[in-house]
This record gives sequence, C-alpha cells and structure tokens, in this order.
Amino acid sequence: MGEPSVPPVPDAPSTPTPTPTPTPSASTARGAGRVLVAVYAVFAVAAASRASVQLATRFHEAPLAYLLSAFSGAVYVVATVSLARSGVVARRLARAAVTTELTGVLVVGTLSVVAPDDFRHPTVWSLYGIGYGFVPLVLPVVGLWWLRRTATPR
Repeated sequence: MGEPSVPPVPDAPSTPTPTPTPTPSASTARGAGRVLVAVYAVFAVAAASRASVQLATRFHEAPLAYLLSAFSGAVYVVATVSLARSGVVARRLARAAVTTELTGVLVVGTLSVVAPDDFRHPTVWSLYGIGYGFVPLVLPVVGLWWLRRTATPR
C-alpha cells in the first residue's frame, strides 16, 4: 500500500496582513469615572490655588516646597482634563499624569519622612498627603485602576 496523499498547503499571502487600528477606549469619565474626574478637579483647583498664593507671598521661605505644590497642581490639572476626555491620546496622557502623581507622592512623602528639615513647609504630597487625609496617596492608585478597568480589550 502506498502512503495516503496529503492535499497541498496553500501558499501564504504575499502581502503582509495590516495591523488593526486601535479601537477607541471606553470613556474614563462615565459612571464612577465622573466622581474620579470631580475629585481630580477639586485637587487641581486646591493645589494650584494654594501654590499660587504660596509662590506669590512666601516663595523665599520655602521655594522647593512651593514649587513642588505648583508642580502637583499642574499634574492634577493634566490628569483632570485627560481623564475627562476620551480617546487613545487622552488615555495615554492620563496614565502618564497619574503615574507621575503616584511617583511624586511616594518620593516626596518618603523624603518628608526621612529629611523633615527639608520639608518644614508642607506640600500636597508631604507625608504621603497627610494634610489632605491621604487622598493624594490613594487617588493615583484608584486612577490607574480605573484606567485599566475601562481599557478596551485588544
């Protein structure tokens, strides 16, 4: 007996398969995301306002602390706007802002514990946000979780 014949395998396509375009992600500002955006907006206004007053009236007392407060205010503004918008670019910007916020809280919080003399004047992120009920420590974790939860599966 002879071996069974195997049908020929068709040739692979000669042109590469196009990569799929990213689908728009779910809105981060729907449902509970609205509350998240609102909390970020409150922190944006609070941190930016506080920093503006501090920089205008007492900059010479603690320039590092007041510049860090201004930076945190800017991060909160970017996070607020990007979380409120939809789209791939807004989502990437939100992730970058929220990750920067978490890094800032952890670094400034740790430095304010290890070297308290350098942080005699508090910032939003000093002592991990103790002056704001530790919300600055929890908020970026919730933000990153929300971004992940609302991501469109690929």
